[in-house]
Parts: sequence; structure tokens; C-alpha cells
Amino acid sequence: MPSHRKPRTRIRTAAPAVGITTAALASVSLLAQSAGAAPGRPKPTVEEVQRKVDDLYRQAGTATESYNRAKEATDDQREKVDGLLDEVARGTARLNDTRRVLGNYAAEQYRTGGMASTVTLMLADDPQAFFDRNHLMKQLTGREEQALRDFETERAGIAKKRADATRGLERLTASQEALRAGKQDVQTKLASARTLLGTLTAQEKARLAALEEKKREEARKKAAELAARQEAAARKAAEAAKAAEAAKKPPTKPGTGTPSASTKAAKALAFAREQIGKPYVWGATGPSSYDCSGLTQAAWKAAGVDLPRTTWDQVKAGTRVATAELRPGDLVFFYDDISHVGMYIGNGMMIHAPKPGAYVREESIYYMPIYGSVRPA
Repeated sequence: MPSHRKPRTRIRTAAPAVGITTAALASVSLLAQSAGAAPGRPKPTVEEVQRKVDDLYRQAGTATESYNRAKEATDDQREKVDGLLDEVARGTARLNDTRRVLGNYAAEQYRTGGMASTVTLMLADDPQAFFDRNHLMKQLTGREEQALRDFETERAGIAKKRADATRGLERLTASQEALRAGKQDVQTKLASARTLLGTLTAQEKARLAALEEKKREEARKKAAELAARQEAAARKAAEAAKAAEAAKKPPTKPGTGTPSASTKAAKALAFAREQIGKPYVWGATGPSSYDCSGLTQAAWKAAGVDLPRTTWDQVKAGTRVATAELRPGDLVFFYDDISHVGMYIGNGMMIHAPKPGAYVREESIYYMPIYGSVRPA
């Protein structure tokens, strides 16, 4: 019987997808209705619109990280399923080879006057029945008996792998259905945000832009204050090092890293700078667009350091550092749910991929509430 390998079943990953809470959608829908001058409802103020839209984008960031984690798990599951399908195909080929050997043994036995029923028993669906008949077993040589035992073992193993692959495909299909549903969910919510912003008059849009600039200016002032504190700390460290050298003691320089770590941080930072101006796209890891954790992952990868995919895992992939001790290349995480990350560049500033509709840019780390910081290398 010729050996055939059944083509592997491949599952294609669905398009990027995330989701935001139903409460957020209801909130935005309510505002959109109000902004459209719904009867009996006052139009929301520009400040209210700003808060709602900012909150929606923040929730979108959280949902994006959920998507990133789910996609990573889905990719791993697909790889496992593909591996199982490969094993099933290879095992089936071996099984067919063994079946042919058994057939040859049976044919030889028939030609030499063996019992005709042996042929049927050898090739039956349940070869174990063959072993239950002692008078037939006596007619097998050691080589034939081993071949039959190998056949049964191989068949049992293939049956198990085929069942595992089937279950894996079911889980993978369910995961991708959830991703597709999530994609529609987030698109609906982001469309609601755009609709809400679209109800603003030219004067209100100017007011919104002014509020945004005021927020950035306040964040820049805090960044300047941090830069001043860091500079003062650096001067003290330099003075301490000078005093230690004069006293013939090894200098102590808190916050300084090894040349290797410093070099890697410089490479990561140089990569991040080259991405400035590229669009934010949720679920993207480059090279033409990024989400926040996709950018930091790609930047440190360029420096030879593998970071996890999500902010929730990246925050665990390094040494925790205080804000006052930040150095270029460190990762700064934001919000209580750790849904955003940027790369520190010094003087209280960072490079990050902000949100849908924006581009990779420099920004004060105080533009958003800081959760904490880590040093990857």
C-alpha cells in the first residue's frame, strides 16, 4: 500500500482584535447623543468630551494589551497544533510501512502452509486479538511478533496525537472567534469616539486643542523639575566619586550601570528615535507601525534583549527603579492597570506610541499617571 501524507490543517490568525468595556460604549453613546442635541439633554462640555475620549483611548490601550497576550497564546497554540499534525502525518507513514511488513509476513506464512486466518488477524483493526490466540502466536517468529507489537504501539500513539490535535484545533478556532468579535467591538467603540469628536464645532475643537496643550505644558514642567533633581543627584555622585578617588577608595556611583548595559540601552534608544513619526496601530510590532509595547519590544530587540510582548509582562522583565533614578533606555509604565509603556530618554521625557490617530513621539513622562519603571538590561 503506498504511503500518503495527509496535508496539514492550517489555521490562519484572525486580524488584530481587542475589546473595551460595554460601560465605555454606553458612556460614549450617551455623550454622542447629547452632543447631537438630543431632546432634553444638555450638550456635554469640551472638558467632559476630553475626559470621555481620553478614558476610551485608555481602555482601548488596556484592551490592546489583552489582545496582544491572546494573540501570543493563539500563535503558540497554532504552533503546537501544527507540530501535532506533522507528527500524525509522519506516524501514519510509519504505520503504513509496518502494515506492509506485516502483510508480507502473512503472505509468506500463507505460502508456507500457515493458517489462512492469520492474514486477516494480522491486518485486523484490533491486532491485539491476535495475541489472545496462543495457537496462532506459536506460528510467529520473534521478528514477526515484534513487528506486530510495534504496529499496535504506533497505532495507539497516533490515535492519541490525532485526538490531541483535534482538541487543539477546537481551542484555536474558539480563540480566533473571540479575536474576531473583539475586533468588531473595538472598531465600534473607536468609531463612537470619532463621532463624539465630530460633533464639536470649530470653536470647541480649538478649545479642546488648548486643553490638550495645557496638559502637555504641565507635564513638561514636571519633566523639567525631574531633570533638575537628576542633575543635582549626578553632581553629588560625581563629587562623591572624586572624594573617594582622593581617599584612594573605590568610588560609589549609585544608579550607574555596566558598560554592557549602557551600550544596550543606547542601541535600544537609537532604534526608538528612528521610529518617531510612525503611526500608532494597535497590535502592531513594526516596522511601519507600532503599539506602545510593540515599540519597546522592538527597540530592545534591536539591542539584543528579548522582552515579552505585553506591558503586563514587560513590567516584570527587569530591575525596578525609582522615577528619580531613571536612565535613558528604562521603561516607564502608566496607569494602575499598567496598560501603557514608554522608553525614557532623559530630562523627564520619553519616546512612546501614544494612541490611535497619533504617531510615535517624544513626550513628558508626566503626561500620564506613572505606575512604575524597570531597567531591562
